[in-house]
Amino acid sequence: YAQAEPLYKRSLVIVEKALGPEHPDVATSLNNLAEFYKFIGDYGQAEPLYKRSLAIREKAFGPEHPDVALSLNNLATLCYSLGDYAQAEPLYKRSLAILEKTLGPEHPNVAASLNNLAEFYRALGDYARAEPLYKRSLAIREKALGPEHPDVAASLNNLAELYRALGDYAQAEPLCKRSLAINEKAFGPEHSNVALSLNNLAVLYNSLGDYAQAEPLYKRSLA
Repeated sequence: YAQAEPLYKRSLVIVEKALGPEHPDVATSLNNLAEFYKFIGDYGQAEPLYKRSLAIREKAFGPEHPDVALSLNNLATLCYSLGDYAQAEPLYKRSLAILEKTLGPEHPNVAASLNNLAEFYRALGDYARAEPLYKRSLAIREKALGPEHPDVAASLNNLAELYRALGDYAQAEPLCKRSLAINEKAFGPEHSNVALSLNNLAVLYNSLGDYAQAEPLYKRSLA
């Protein structure tokens, strides 16, 4: 990170000088630097960069462009990380509305946006609002990407986690298993995504008190 930061900053300075402070490429550079700060947990430095990136994109492209939706989503995620849920929710919703309008209701980017909003509601414990968003995201991904795509596995896992939180283990188990199978086929048996799927299935069996099934999954995930 010590080497990355000055490179991001120098890139931003060059683009601002060459193209002017309100060029879309400046917005991209600002967004990248903001992502860096968010990644290292420096939300105070990330926030104004996200906001400036958003303002440039809105001015350059208009308020309903997919790049504006991306900036809105990134700012929403930051607000969520800061615990500012009141600001995060409308940003997530506006981002989703733009993508649905510009890309169509069955685009993979819409699925990602639906998933983000669902994750937000799940974190708040609002499972009733999260569930249909997860389901719609899953349906879009299956149709657009095919039933064995890693993004489908991610959606299956997220929906399974929701059902586990609700104590609905009967619905969660087949979703966990299908997610694991997709990841094993897509990435091979020793990928980190497979480890995550194994752990999630182990947690489910642990919650059920089925320790005999949970233990080997935990061990394989750890290995």
